[in-house]
Amino acid sequence: MTISSASRESADAVERLEHVRMLSEQLPRFGRLVHAFKAQQAAEGRDRAALILLFPLVRLGPLRQGALAELVHADPSTVSRHVAALVDQGLVTRVADETDGRASRLVVTAAGQAAYDELRRERESRLERVTAAWSEADLAAFTTLFGRLLDDLAAGLPGIACAPSALPQSAAHDLPAPREKR
Repeated sequence: MTISSASRESADAVERLEHVRMLSEQLPRFGRLVHAFKAQQAAEGRDRAALILLFPLVRLGPLRQGALAELVHADPSTVSRHVAALVDQGLVTRVADETDGRASRLVVTAAGQAAYDELRRERESRLERVTAAWSEADLAAFTTLFGRLLDDLAAGLPGIACAPSALPQSAAHDLPAPREKR
């Protein structure tokens, strides 16, 4: 290795470290912004934490409550409270699990699907406003890279990752194949 290639590799390593350092400072800011958004929704009287459970239920189909808790990396008692609120609001119903009569699965109702659709539209509308000045190429690149970051972060978590293919066998049987997008 020549001196110039060694110094270039060293400069690349320093530059990479700076990018990683900047990302490590941006992620907490992102978390605070997400938290502020949730607080705004709560101030409007919406139980955002409960409603957010509709997303995996709509995307993946009926799930056992324990599998849902693992999937969203949340305490089972917290998920239980949120599921109870969704059931009380008529957004989710419990149906007997055909493979185990002692268990039940959570199924999104028509009202739950409508609430999900409204949340999705609100989220998409907000993101459309925020990214309105972005080029199509910037938006596509960011979407791809952000998805990759989320997948890699999830893969590093203990337990299950957010993709059904990464679920441990104990939970994998609780998840149907993802639904096709319309």
